[in-house]
Amino acid sequence: MKQHLLFTFSFLFTISLLSAQDETEEALASIETQEQAKQFIKDKYAFNSKIFTFNEEKHKSQLAKALFKLEKGNVKTEKSAYEKVLYKIIEKNTNAYYRVAYIFLDGNAYSLESINKLREILIKKYNNGIPFSALANQYSMDQNRKKGGDTGWFTVGSMPTELEDAIISDNHALEDVYIVDIPSKQWYYLVFQSHEPKDISEIKVLKIVEPLE
Repeated sequence: MKQHLLFTFSFLFTISLLSAQDETEEALASIETQEQAKQFIKDKYAFNSKIFTFNEEKHKSQLAKALFKLEKGNVKTEKSAYEKVLYKIIEKNTNAYYRVAYIFLDGNAYSLESINKLREILIKKYNNGIPFSALANQYSMDQNRKKGGDTGWFTVGSMPTELEDAIISDNHALEDVYIVDIPSKQWYYLVFQSHEPKDISEIKVLKIVEPLE
């Protein structure tokens, strides 16, 4: 009798689990926006789900490569002995990215005359063969100097507006060195055009983890 009840309970539990999983996949099919995905997480999977952003330049794993091959709305499923993981592509975009290196000089610490003289000296040093990264590491007055002044790839809205405008709108050639001033904040820059603009694909992915029995 006990064995029969145990089998019945196990069978009903399995049916219930499969039904819940079917409901999840049906619910996933109706999700079309990031807002809907966030609400889905809040309502049903607060502890077992998350929205990730994958950038094709930064993320090179096999999973990321597989997800980038999918179209918006597609779902990828992976199973292990203990769980099922579902990935739904909720957004897929291509954005323009930019990348430079810079030396930041603080007008609150030095006069504009001193800063301009220093920038002239730095340009001469660069033209004489000293790498811009070495100059940034030595002279830049912010934490980015530890990276040789490299900004990494960035999109519009990531940098001060005046700096972005000079980088994006002034059509600088590769390896140009140029000056950018933001007098209202006493921020002064020497910028090195280290990379050409690049279109980079990004996807937003809803990940859901379901336990398996």
